[in-house]
Amino acid sequence: MTTDRTLSRASSYALLTVLALVMVFPFLWMILSSLKDATQIFKPALLPSHPGLDNYAAILLSKGSKFPRWFINSAVVACCTTASVLFFDSLIGYTLAKFSFPGKKLIFLLIISTLMIPTEMLVIPWYALSRAFKWGNSYWGIMFPGMISAFGVFLMRQFMSTVPDDLLDAARIDGMGELSIFARIALPLVKPALGTLAIFNFIGNWNAFLWPLIIASRPAMFTLPVGLANFSGEAGSDWHLIMTGATVAMVPLIIVFLVFQKQIIRGIAMTGLKG
Repeated sequence: MTTDRTLSRASSYALLTVLALVMVFPFLWMILSSLKDATQIFKPALLPSHPGLDNYAAILLSKGSKFPRWFINSAVVACCTTASVLFFDSLIGYTLAKFSFPGKKLIFLLIISTLMIPTEMLVIPWYALSRAFKWGNSYWGIMFPGMISAFGVFLMRQFMSTVPDDLLDAARIDGMGELSIFARIALPLVKPALGTLAIFNFIGNWNAFLWPLIIASRPAMFTLPVGLANFSGEAGSDWHLIMTGATVAMVPLIIVFLVFQKQIIRGIAMTGLKG
């Protein structure tokens, strides 16, 4: 019995190791390719023959490079939209979960129904609105479609529903206002949902391409995905610079994931216990 269990565990670990290597290999190829120059990038060898940091110096330190500005633009957009989504979605979710008012179910249904609308269909009204208010080539023009998320409202509403009503009523009896109850009692109890929402929203806005491509026409307002696309042109693609830029762009995503991963694990564990 022990031998069968050992073999089963060993085979499981072997399978998981193979799957992990398959997933990690593209990232490893990208990082190693960022250490190659233009003459080595198309060679089938995984390891660079003459590794160097010239590509990083070219995109980060060279005088004419706009990559640092693109990085700042993406950071501003991703951080501001994430902060907005965490506040407004949690507040709306709390309202829909803990208050009774006419039309509550209809409002929630309308919010959820927006998830079925493809982004490509929303681009035209977004652009018409941006043009009418002259939001082109501005941070607000890039950010406003992602300031509130229907998925975030749904997620926070579901988690807010698990907060005990008796706890909130006790706080009201003690004289706390609704905003204080929301900030000091409800939010700390749904940290796993906030962490999950923060990761998903940050990654989504960091990697957003279609809308920033449409609304920003000046290179100084490009985000990282749009800027990296400019390394490809009719004359060819600077793959060594693209790989280097993608490697640098991956660093904030890894940091955000490492910061919030415990909250995601706690959220999965809590969901399993509730089921």
